[in-house]
Amino acid sequence: MATYGIRTSSTRSDVDEYGEYQGLGWITFAGVMLGLAGLWNVLDGILALSNSKFYGVNKTYVFSDLRTWGWIVLFLGILELVASFAIFTGSEVARWFGVAAAGVNAIGQLALVPVYPFWALMMFSVDVFVIYGLTVYGGKKLKEV
Repeated sequence: MATYGIRTSSTRSDVDEYGEYQGLGWITFAGVMLGLAGLWNVLDGILALSNSKFYGVNKTYVFSDLRTWGWIVLFLGILELVASFAIFTGSEVARWFGVAAAGVNAIGQLALVPVYPFWALMMFSVDVFVIYGLTVYGGKKLKEV
């Protein structure tokens, strides 16, 4: 096949060498779920900072007091939102930043198991899926000839 006087091989070209992106759906899922978890943590932190009745079960369980816990969760939520937006840029560093943010959130959710067991375990499982989705992505896979 000749194009504009340049002779190229008809058996294989650089464009044909790579197939679909392997695991791209998991990246999208992880980015969206990390964004939702970050949004929820931001709202959670604001509720804790405003001394809302939302945390009426056991306010003394958190590390020092409710306001400190609110600042920690708010900061973590902002980190998760930043990681979520960064994941959609396609950067490898953003993926590992997202893994770190989801891992820290998973540890934080485990700290809430005695107070809110169902919610904490559900958010922990979302974090596990986010970590899986961000680490399973393998880049472009070669097409079979």
